[in-house]
Amino acid sequence: MQDVTARWLPPWLGDLLLAAGACTLVLRMDERPLTRSIVGFAVFAAAVTLLRRRYPEPALTLAAAVTTITIVLDTAPAGLFVTVGLLTYSAALYSPRRRPWFYAGTVWTVFMIAGTATHLLSWWGWNQVGLFAFIFGGAGTGDSVRMRRAYIVEVTERARQAREQEAQRRVIDERLRIARELHDVVAHHIAVISVHAGAADHVLRNRPDEVWPVLGHIRTAADTVLREIKSVITVLRDPQEVASTEPTPGMDRLGDLLAGLREAGFEVRHQQRGDSRPLPAVADLAAYRIVQEALTNAHRYGSGAPFLILNTPRTP
Repeated sequence: MQDVTARWLPPWLGDLLLAAGACTLVLRMDERPLTRSIVGFAVFAAAVTLLRRRYPEPALTLAAAVTTITIVLDTAPAGLFVTVGLLTYSAALYSPRRRPWFYAGTVWTVFMIAGTATHLLSWWGWNQVGLFAFIFGGAGTGDSVRMRRAYIVEVTERARQAREQEAQRRVIDERLRIARELHDVVAHHIAVISVHAGAADHVLRNRPDEVWPVLGHIRTAADTVLREIKSVITVLRDPQEVASTEPTPGMDRLGDLLAGLREAGFEVRHQQRGDSRPLPAVADLAAYRIVQEALTNAHRYGSGAPFLILNTPRTP
């Protein structure tokens, strides 16, 4: 919600137009001949109007003080009272504290006391009805605009929160759907692996030479379920989770593990039989963790230098 002058105009241009209007009112509304004092009051009205947005309370206080002096001196131009009403509106709208009726009541009371003390009963006339309307009307209008601005801000914030909650709910629903699908896929392939494992046990007991195709089916099913998990696991991750840049450990990092132990003063003899070949991800990780745990226990509880032998079987 913008100020009433900023709906169609930039704020600075609206302030300039209001300042020009206040200056014109001071010059035109006075029935007396144009004098230097009236011109000075017009310039003063324009100046305090330009300050109304950034310094609402000081601008209103200064304008009320000068107007009170002009009342006592009986030189107050009518346009100056309109300017005070505008500044009361601005103070009610822009002040960090919401107390419009305090501003209006204080200004109007000061004017009434000054006018009564100077002009006695002649001060009380129909003109004071207009003064009352300008001051309290400005305060009420400013407070209404302020409350509408706060209402729009609150409604906008609630709408934004509702959109965020709806988006989060949809993400959660989508993750649950993917999790259910992933569960079905994993359960299916685990069942396939279980069936082939039972078949492998039977074949191994009766026809050992025919066990390799069955083990191949098991390996294919395991690789398939791993690919399925890898394809959807990124969707199930928290978007704010920091992704790890460290690769998954495997047997290709065995040299780094042995080098770290040797730097710690633990000598390990390593012998490899056969050529290295890639392993399935789960088997590669499991083999590395087994070797790591064994060497850690040997370092912590054993004595002497361990001897690590790695046998790489031939590919069937």
